[in-house]
Amino acid sequence: MVKSRNVSRYLAKLAAVLLLVSLATFLLLELIPGDPIDALLPDGATEEMRAAANERFGLDGPMLQRYFEWLGNALQGDLGRSIQSQVPVADAIVERLPVTLELAFVSILLALLIAVPVGVYSAYRPGGLVDRVTTLICAVTLSIPSFLLGVLLVFVFAVTLGALPVTGWTPLSEGLVPHLRSLALPVITLAALEAVGFIRLLRNDMIATLQQDFVLSARARGLSAPRILLAHALRPSAFSLLTVMGVALGRLIGGTVIVESIFSLPGLGSLVLTSITGRDLFMIQGIVLVVAVGYVLLNALVDLTYPLLDPRVRTT
Repeated sequence: MVKSRNVSRYLAKLAAVLLLVSLATFLLLELIPGDPIDALLPDGATEEMRAAANERFGLDGPMLQRYFEWLGNALQGDLGRSIQSQVPVADAIVERLPVTLELAFVSILLALLIAVPVGVYSAYRPGGLVDRVTTLICAVTLSIPSFLLGVLLVFVFAVTLGALPVTGWTPLSEGLVPHLRSLALPVITLAALEAVGFIRLLRNDMIATLQQDFVLSARARGLSAPRILLAHALRPSAFSLLTVMGVALGRLIGGTVIVESIFSLPGLGSLVLTSITGRDLFMIQGIVLVVAVGYVLLNALVDLTYPLLDPRVRTT
């Protein structure tokens, strides 16, 4: 079992990291040049109007006091109000977050469904036809930026073949098939680059694992190739893949700005873009906080999954 002292130490480190994340997010607003209230006030606003706006948005106190007030409100789910739309920031994030989460999780799932069988077989037959073709496809895919891949997919599948919609988002409540059709091109765009990285990583780790004594012993005992690959070699080879998958998922949640813009998806990425354009700094601050905390918690979840893959980790 995992030692309780190690768990307590890990949770303490996690709390410290989250506290630093909150501080960095709060300072983001302080370090950006200009006054966020300028985006709200009309031209020729008086000092009285500025003072009233600062009081309304809680910007009239010392920085340390404002940080603890902001942190206390954030812990209760209150991230302030949007300067542009006046709606609560938390409500806007909750409304947009499901689209981004679904996009990120489905993209990672598709990338794994492609990468695991291809990576395992390429490691089983290194230098074979499948391995050489996969290496070529990976090299070509890595050289294509995500925005260009998205445009190419739109041209082929939407404009030329007419098989999928060009842009837009259909909620699941309007039917599974229309929902999947609107999800297909953005997911393929994001999953392609992730799958390439997963394939190369898993292939290299599997090749190293297949040289280990316990795998050679399994072969000597006459076990079938699928059993050796899936039951003996895949699990110890998945450490690096699991780590990279957690990082990739966090990156996708926070970095879908371009893909959501190309396909006109109502997710966090497009909300960030409109907030930056409108200098809606409270909204940007709230999104950065949510994404950063999610990123930290995802990586913590990955760390806690290691003992499930290798029992030796539980005793270290």
